[in-house]
Amino acid sequence: MSHTTPPRAALLAIAGFYFCYFAFNGLFSPYWGLYLAALAFPAWQIGILTSLTQINRIYAPTIWGWLADRSGRQSLILRIAGVAALLGFTVLLFSRDFWPLFIGVLLASFFWSAALPLVEATAMNLLRGDGGAYARLRIWGSIGFVVASVVAGYLIEVLGVAMLPWAVISVMSGLAVYSFLVPQGDAGASARGEEAGFADILRRSEVQALLATCFLMALAHGPYYSFFSIYVADHGWSKSAIGWLWTLGVLAEIAVFWLMPQLTRRFALKSLLIFGLLVAALRFVLIAWGVSHPALLLLAQLGHGFTFGCHHAVSMAYIHKHFQGRHQAKGQALNIAFSFGLGGSAGGMLAGWVWPDWGGEWVFAAAALTAGLGALIAWLGMGRREAR
Repeated sequence: MSHTTPPRAALLAIAGFYFCYFAFNGLFSPYWGLYLAALAFPAWQIGILTSLTQINRIYAPTIWGWLADRSGRQSLILRIAGVAALLGFTVLLFSRDFWPLFIGVLLASFFWSAALPLVEATAMNLLRGDGGAYARLRIWGSIGFVVASVVAGYLIEVLGVAMLPWAVISVMSGLAVYSFLVPQGDAGASARGEEAGFADILRRSEVQALLATCFLMALAHGPYYSFFSIYVADHGWSKSAIGWLWTLGVLAEIAVFWLMPQLTRRFALKSLLIFGLLVAALRFVLIAWGVSHPALLLLAQLGHGFTFGCHHAVSMAYIHKHFQGRHQAKGQALNIAFSFGLGGSAGGMLAGWVWPDWGGEWVFAAAALTAGLGALIAWLGMGRREAR
């Protein structure tokens, strides 16, 4: 953190960044697929276009993290990322054709994906690795998601889904502004005395199991992020109701984030990781077969508190535990690459390819099996002794 930036100002800047970053997710996750469906794109093209942000998370965060580490210009890179992402997403204002949207969103998300791991590493260093404090700071991202998804849902009801590009540009403008306010990360401050090399860390069986479970959890969520809104809309749910379904999930996420300090004191990280994966398996079964039953679908959305909120906080704690000092930015990037990148993009594209033949019920059932496999790997590979 910059020596001239007061801690409170730094926390406010990071909170604002989280708000805008996840407000963008609050627009894209529920409504991007609906927007593309309204433009009459086939399912396989929807699967590709909804997965572009995850595809860039496979490789882009690692490139940007390495560049930030080598250059020591983390703040400059973050500012470039914020401005370039805003400019790239302006393609949504001018085109409704597949290839211009593909190229524009691909380039925009290449820069957008650079931002989060840099800010995550800065936040964890600023908070001295306090996972509970991190979870409560990260709540502002969840609040941004809620505000964006609810407001956009009602605006779409009134103005139509064609207003989505303007909403995206508004939120990305805020993200560009906050990219200039987040302080310089200070990864080197905790690097003194570190012994393990990056390759040595990757050879640890616990780290390999963690990355595998993160991949499988994101793979299982691929159909959810790409097709949940379309699936429930096909079963008679209104656009505003869809916004509230997403909001309920994020409210559960906020509650779990707030309770994470107590949960991590009471339960081992491994137990929380396995529990989140098992909840995901149950959740996707409920979505698959309970979409027409409001009580079951509401229960499934409450599970998001553990399938995302708890899982993310626990994964962050593991990453901070294993990737110390100058390895932190690379560790954050690797986590994003395996989860939102490889897992999320593969899940979205696979869902798009098999959706017409399998139908939503069996796609979400396959997602449940994927999460169950992740729980098995976590149980077998995450080690026996755990610090709470």
